[in-house]
Amino acid sequence: MLALVLLFAPPPEIAPPPRPVDPFAKWTQGIAAIEKRLTANPPKPGAVFFVGSSSIVGWDVKKSFPNAAHVNVGFGGSVIIDSTHFAPRIIAPHKPGTIVFYAGDNDVGRGNKPQQVADDFKAFVAAARKDNPNCRILFIAIKPSLARWKQFETQQKANALVRAFCEKENGLVFVDVVPLMLGADGKPNPELYVKDGLHMTPKGYELWTAEVGKLLR
Repeated sequence: MLALVLLFAPPPEIAPPPRPVDPFAKWTQGIAAIEKRLTANPPKPGAVFFVGSSSIVGWDVKKSFPNAAHVNVGFGGSVIIDSTHFAPRIIAPHKPGTIVFYAGDNDVGRGNKPQQVADDFKAFVAAARKDNPNCRILFIAIKPSLARWKQFETQQKANALVRAFCEKENGLVFVDVVPLMLGADGKPNPELYVKDGLHMTPKGYELWTAEVGKLLR
C-alpha cells in the first residue's frame, strides 16, 4: 500500500528560479532626482558636467567655480559602470562640452582589478561620446586616502592604465592629483580628509579646484 501511495504521489513543488537582480535599481530615486533637477534648470549645451561618485557629490561646484554654470550629476557610492549605465539619461541629452569625471575609487575598493577599471572607463567614454563625439573628458586620478591606503598600489596601477589610454585619445585628459595629496612622508596628508579618512575636507577640494580649474579656462 505504501508503495502505491508513493507511486501516485504528486511530484514535489519546484521552486521558481530567482529573479535576476538589477544592479542599478538602487539608484532609481537618486537618478530621478537628478533628472528632475536638470529638467527644472536645463543646462546649456556645451556646459561642464561633473560626473562620478561621492567625491563629486561633495564638490560644491557653484562655490568652487562661482562665475561658471557647471553642473554636478554625481551620485555617491557609485562605480564607473553606474555612470556609464545612466549616461543616456543624465549626460547625453544635455551634450556637455566637458566632463570632469571621478570614479574608480569605489571600483578598487570593492576588488576590481586595474585592467577592469581601465576597461570600464573606456566604456564610459564610449557612452558619453556616443552622440557627442567632441566631448572633452577629464579623468581625475583615483586619489590616495587614509582609509584605503592599503589599496594605493592597485590604485596607482589603475591610474597608469587610464593615463595611457587618455594619452592616446584626443580630448581625454588625465588629471594627476595624487602628488598633491601626499605629504612629505609620502602618505596621504590628513588635513585633506574628514574623519572617515576617505572623503575630503574643503582644503582637499581647493586642491582639486585649482588643478581642474587650469584645464577649464
